Amino acid sequence: MDKVFASAAEAVADIPDGSSLAVGGFGLVGIPEVLINALLDQGATELEVVSNNCGTNGFGLGVLLAAHRIRRTISSYVGANEEFARQYLSGELEVELTPQGTLAERMRAGGAGIPAFFTPAGVGTQVAEGGLPLRYDGAGGVAVASPPKETREFDGVTYVLERGIVTDYALVHAWKGDRHGNLVYRASARNFNPPAAAAGRITIAQVEHLVEPGELDPDQVHTPGIQVQRVVPVGKVEVGIENRTVRA
Repeated sequence: MDKVFASAAEAVADIPDGSSLAVGGFGLVGIPEVLINALLDQGATELEVVSNNCGTNGFGLGVLLAAHRIRRTISSYVGANEEFARQYLSGELEVELTPQGTLAERMRAGGAGIPAFFTPAGVGTQVAEGGLPLRYDGAGGVAVASPPKETREFDGVTYVLERGIVTDYALVHAWKGDRHGNLVYRASARNFNPPAAAAGRITIAQVEHLVEPGELDPDQVHTPGIQVQRVVPVGKVEVGIENRTVRA
């Protein structure tokens, strides 16, 4: 039952090329930065990443992206990551843009064993009708476009069918965790970490505070240990500032 690994390097050592990863975090908050950097050092490539965004320049998944380790990403936000935009538009990266709530539910559904679900988000757009550029050809044209999805009407409202997501691995960040893998997230760092943890067949959690079994209040556990296979204590993690604003 003791799922603790001595280092992040040991925890990610067996992730092979071509793996799919669900990664928690939103912007700079709740990012499993230590695990991502360990994976960068490990060298796995041709990765498919499922995450709200792909980090920023030089931080989070942005370091894997800059090293050309990511082949494909399922995300809802490109944001201020200039390298993400450059690789996407140049045809170096395949991107499946997904509405944010749909992305969270696709991971949650996958973790719950639900293969697909209907949602109104995206109906009447290219999300449902197809034609979203998944990959550009580098010359301004579309090399690969998204296919149309099944739609169905319920009580006079049209919904689109979305597939649940299950990945080979998941990387998440938690405030506290015990040796059995039970996790507690803090404040906004909870964001995409719970659905990402559920979606991974092998979930690896970096935790700021490692506690002994029984120390966590069961009512406060956000991710149960049954969904977590590896725990890495990393100590306190400082959260950066994405956009610094000061008085004139």
